[in-house]
Amino acid sequence: MSITQHHGATTGTRAGWLEAREVAFAAASVVPVETVPLDAAVGRILVEPVSALLDVPHYASSAMDGWAVAGAGPWDIVERAALRPGEATAIVTGGDIPIGADAVVRSEIAERFDGRLHASTPTRGHHIRPAGEEATRGETVIAAGTVLNPAHVALAAGAGHDTLTVRGAVTVSLALTGGEVITAGLPAAGQVRDSFGPQLPAMLRMLGASVTSSRRVADTIDDTIAALSQPGVALVISTGGTGNSARDHLRTALERLGAEMLIDGIRMRPGGPTLLARLPGGSLVLALPGNPLAAMLALLTIGGPLIAGMTGVALPDLDTVTLAVAVDGVAGGAVLMPYRLENGAAVPNRHRASGMMRGLADAAGVLVVPSDGAKKGDRVTAIALPWN
Repeated sequence: MSITQHHGATTGTRAGWLEAREVAFAAASVVPVETVPLDAAVGRILVEPVSALLDVPHYASSAMDGWAVAGAGPWDIVERAALRPGEATAIVTGGDIPIGADAVVRSEIAERFDGRLHASTPTRGHHIRPAGEEATRGETVIAAGTVLNPAHVALAAGAGHDTLTVRGAVTVSLALTGGEVITAGLPAAGQVRDSFGPQLPAMLRMLGASVTSSRRVADTIDDTIAALSQPGVALVISTGGTGNSARDHLRTALERLGAEMLIDGIRMRPGGPTLLARLPGGSLVLALPGNPLAAMLALLTIGGPLIAGMTGVALPDLDTVTLAVAVDGVAGGAVLMPYRLENGAAVPNRHRASGMMRGLADAAGVLVVPSDGAKKGDRVTAIALPWN
């Protein structure tokens, strides 16, 4: 079975940069929602609003260690859950306010002698946290669509919840090619250090996905096919092998798997030889170029929109920045350049060749320069970086 070309793409014809973002976003199927324990909900997107199942706090409590008092002092010290005027009983922070108590006196400002407590009479309600002070029963405390942080899950727990309903996790399997790649130590001539292994899982987490497996792929067609066909995985991301050399098996593997080609290259530099395909079972394959910067720019271009679509959120907005200098374009497509800001305007970073990561590491964002270039003072499209 041959690869099916999609969205007007034909072999050798590449998608425009904006078109590629839109095609990737449209290709995504929203993953099913999940109900997860609170400790697994941080970083996930809330589907249903969280309402308080009880008043928070659900009883009047002490805000201090000290004494619950009734009426004016001095007070007789007693040990019981209900107070009459002129009585006091010891209480700790969070303790239930006794019936009849008017206020709490802090330990450090009270004196105790002759069986009585001596302090200035506090105002009514002093150091008492009333029931429902933070939220009343039925009140919405976290809105749907919120990206949950640790404070949110603590709030949900206080509101009486054990689980939360969140958007399903986008699961990713990594297929990393390149027999010349080493994962530790200093590379010899003809070898390169692996940058994708430590980088991609963290980058994908920032984009809203999680890596469930990662494998090194031998330069064989059989191993490439096995790496691409991962059951139960929503998205396979591969690196390298997107060319047409004798050692590039990706296209042949996709053809044998009966894949539908959605994006057959993008009119951009670096990162042009990027592919997006759908396997017959519904899994998507995002094939990134083998050069580190090219791969990251391709991931920002279509990986971000793709994962956004899979998590059910809107297509990410693009920024615009003012150029501090004129920038040349390249015929045939957009040029993507990491940039820094100087006096609020964008200056392309020096280290931006396809194999360099230094320029991206120090970048404020990524410029998308049109093929005919741009002048100093022009407003140019820019991609925000997920770690800025």
